[in-house]
Amino acid sequence: MYLLDTDTLTHLHAGHPKVVERLQSQTGSQVGTTIVSRLEILRGRIDAVFKAAASAEFLKAQSLLAKSEQLLSELLTVPLDAEALAIFERQRFTKGLKKIGRADLLIASICLAHQATLVTRNNRHFRQVPLLKLANWVD
Repeated sequence: MYLLDTDTLTHLHAGHPKVVERLQSQTGSQVGTTIVSRLEILRGRIDAVFKAAASAEFLKAQSLLAKSEQLLSELLTVPLDAEALAIFERQRFTKGLKKIGRADLLIASICLAHQATLVTRNNRHFRQVPLLKLANWVD
C-alpha cells in the first residue's frame, strides 16, 4: 500500500506528470492517503475560501476546494485507528522524534500501522521514524 503525503497530494492535484504516471502505474497496489493529509488539504482549501478578498478570488478558491474534494473522494482514506494511535503514543515521546511535528508523526504512525509506504518529498522529517518506508514520486 502507498499512502500519499500532503505534498504529493498537492502535486497530484496540480497534475504533476511524474506523480500522475506513478499513480497510474500502481495497478497491483492500493494507493490512498491518511485522514491527516486529507484534513490538511481540505483545511487549506477552506481557509482560502474564507480569506478570499474579491469575487474572482472567492470563485477560484471555491473551484479548487471542489476539485480537491473530488480528487480525495477517488482515493482511499486510511483513518487513525487504535493501532496507529498506539504507535503514535509510543513514538511521540521518543527522543529525536519530538521535532517531527504532530501531524507528520500521526501520518507516520498510520503508515507504520498499515505497513504502508509513505510517498513524500519530505524525507528530512520522516527518515527519522524507525521502520517507516518512504518513496518519492516527484523527483
